[in-house]
Amino acid sequence: MDGGGRLSRSVRPLRPQADLKMAALGAGILLREQLSPLARFWARFRAAKPAVREQSSNRFIATLERYAPRRVGIAATVLMLTGSLALGVVKGNHVDEMVEAFSDTRNAAANAAGFRIASVILNGRKQLTQDEILAIGGVNGRSSLFFLDAAAVRDKLKANPWIADANVLKLYPNRLQIDVTERTAFALWQEDGRLSVIADDGAVLENYVSRRFMSLPLVVGKGADSGARDFLALLDRYPQVRSVTKAAIFVGERRWNLRLKDGLDIRLPENDVGNALAMLSKLDKEDRLFSRDIVAIDMRLSDRLTVRLSEDAAKAREDLFKAQDKSKKKAGAA
Repeated sequence: MDGGGRLSRSVRPLRPQADLKMAALGAGILLREQLSPLARFWARFRAAKPAVREQSSNRFIATLERYAPRRVGIAATVLMLTGSLALGVVKGNHVDEMVEAFSDTRNAAANAAGFRIASVILNGRKQLTQDEILAIGGVNGRSSLFFLDAAAVRDKLKANPWIADANVLKLYPNRLQIDVTERTAFALWQEDGRLSVIADDGAVLENYVSRRFMSLPLVVGKGADSGARDFLALLDRYPQVRSVTKAAIFVGERRWNLRLKDGLDIRLPENDVGNALAMLSKLDKEDRLFSRDIVAIDMRLSDRLTVRLSEDAAKAREDLFKAQDKSKKKAGAA
């Protein structure tokens, strides 16, 4: 301030552009001072002529060795080799082999320490053998009790259609207990020409039929697998009909037909199936309906039962009517 209390003003005229340049220059100098030695070296290296870069590169390596952590080269080499090995394993589809090899090595060490599975207690087995159950669970002669994943074994067992439930217990040091609840073969199911063995809940147990299952009841058609339990339970209440039934056919996923062992087709109604089966049972007991020369019985209409005769029976019936007509005409002429 001057003597009069007023603010003093610079005698140099203001030059905005020059002031900005000076400010930028000052900032650049400050920034350069803050740069690390490696950053300053890189800036000089980029600005140097090609002839000087070779000499500068040696200085850069020396600086890198000075500031880099110790043994970083060894770590980088190990990391590169490990990455190359992992890439080769993935590209060559050897992941499963590597995992299995590691698992075998780990189990071998545990077995040597006394955790080898010496005995297996298996409860609930009926259809499957012990070897089949162990194979399904992934338990083999190399498995050790210490590293065995009981939950994983249980999940593998339950994924098999024959096994409804399973429980796996590890009894240290060397015993394994497996409790299974097996499904029971309930019926044969045919769809689109394919024949399968199913349980009562409709689960497909096997996609082929061995001789031991040939006596099971046969259900046919889409949706017959899930509806078989209720329908066959109803049919069991009428042994007169069940004993002569060869197959139950699910039509349009709405109603059932019966194919009897002698080839007779019975078309059941969509509703009141129990009453229709009761009527069939009564007619067979009283009039031997199933032994007559007929090929089809239609019960879809609630107020009537329609019977279709075989060709021979129909011709014999027609000949009988003709003979009766002739007899009537002769009697009338006389």
